[in-house]
This record gives sequence, structure tokens and C-alpha cells, in this order.
Amino acid sequence: MEKIEISTETIQLDQLLKLAGAVPTGGAVKPLLEEKRILVNGVPETARRKKLVPGDVVSLQMEEGEKHYKVVLY
Repeated sequence: MEKIEISTETIQLDQLLKLAGAVPTGGAVKPLLEEKRILVNGVPETARRKKLVPGDVVSLQMEEGEKHYKVVLY
């Protein structure tokens, strides 16, 4: 599981995935959401701008396998 450090109280889902290098742009998140390939804390997510807080875990199902990102505060 890769830890993604943020310095704010929250971060939007699309911003987190871009920061993690999982997607090239925030807009690339929309088709992944439509295909239910993104889970937040084990639940399929539909909102691109879902606010994440430290402790949240994002799972991204890609062709090469599943990736997990944990939001942490630094």
C-alpha cells in the first residue's frame, strides 16, 4: 500500500489519484468511476471530487493489478 501524504485536512479523490501518479489528469478519473474500478474504504465510489481525509484507503483496479493508496497527514 502506497502512502500519499497531504498537508491539508482533506483532498479530492481526483487530486489524490493525480498526485499518486495513477492518472495523468483529474478528468481521467471519470471513466474509472463509471466502470466502478475505484473503491474508497472498500466501497465503490461515484463522485470524482469525493473529499478524502487521513486514514482513507483508495483502491484502484487496473489491468496490471490492483493498487492501494492510503491518505496520511504530514
